[in-house]
Amino acid sequence: MQILVSDTSCLIDLRKASLLGAFVQLNYDLVIPDVLFEEELVQFSQSEKELIEKTFRIVSLPGEKVLRVQSVNRDYPALSLNDCFAFVVAEQIPDCILMTGDGKLRDLASSSGIEVHGILWAIDEMYSGNVATVNQLYSALLLFKKDSTVRLPVSSLNRQIEKYKSLL
Repeated sequence: MQILVSDTSCLIDLRKASLLGAFVQLNYDLVIPDVLFEEELVQFSQSEKELIEKTFRIVSLPGEKVLRVQSVNRDYPALSLNDCFAFVVAEQIPDCILMTGDGKLRDLASSSGIEVHGILWAIDEMYSGNVATVNQLYSALLLFKKDSTVRLPVSSLNRQIEKYKSLL
């Protein structure tokens, strides 16, 4: 089973769209760094946190990898420290996928040979995995379009909206 390391931005977007439960049903070994789970998911309900605890491996980095996180953070100051944690976890897992909504993290991961995807890819995965209905996915895309805190490329989002609208 392929390993998927997630940053929190995608999980937050999935939660907003009520798709977290569907997403965790996909056939991936889901991983999240412990600091992201502890620091960035504070607004998740207890049941949402329990779902993540049950379905994700929450991983800690040993001291030398924390030093790597600090080094990445120095070299790429536009990344948050938590983005650097997600990158270093993905960096040490061969053939994993890093799921992130952060453009700078996507660029770094891609240039480092890490497969990287975002929330629109996750929507397609949920469709092809048959874990969410077309209506749920279409509604999620419309919600993403209206929500200014969800930052997606407008043209890609509009293409996805049209695609799922045609499937209704």
